[in-house]
Parts: sequence; structure tokens; C-alpha cells
Amino acid sequence: MKILIRNLDRETTEQELQTAFEAHGKVQSSDIVKEKSNGLSKGFGFIEMPKAGEAKVAVKNLNDSMLGANKIRVKYAEDKVVTQAKPKTN
Repeated sequence: MKILIRNLDRETTEQELQTAFEAHGKVQSSDIVKEKSNGLSKGFGFIEMPKAGEAKVAVKNLNDSMLGANKIRVKYAEDKVVTQAKPKTN
């Protein structure tokens, strides 16, 4: 299950993020989204947890908790829907 974490401290590492979630179950992957130009954190990231029950507990317990210097917001990530643009007809 993919989880979105917002309002991350810009200094938070992927390892710190993963450690926080591992307290609630197995973490498959941890990813902090970074600026392409300078490699700095954009302040949000994703965690993948294979067991839905563990993910649910993590979301419930970590939402509005402190990680680093910030209070993080945690929720289930929504799948991005890709739509094709309709061709213009004139």
C-alpha cells in the first residue's frame, strides 16, 4: 500500500522516514521527492508497505506526528489517473 507523507522537514532523510514507519510494520520502499535542479527535498515523499493492516496503523499513528522539526501529514496515496488529451477539431 502506498502512503503519502507531506510537510516533511527539508532535512529529513529517506532512512529517517523509513525508520519511523518500520515501527508499525514492514516497509517495502521509502522515497523522498527531490528537486531535479539541486537535489533538495520538496517536502513530501512516499512509503510502500506490503501489508494493508500495518499501513493502516502507520497512517493512523503517524498522521499529525512530529518527524524532525515538522508535524507531518500522512494519508493513503491516490493512483495518478492519466488521461489523454482530446484532439482539437476545427
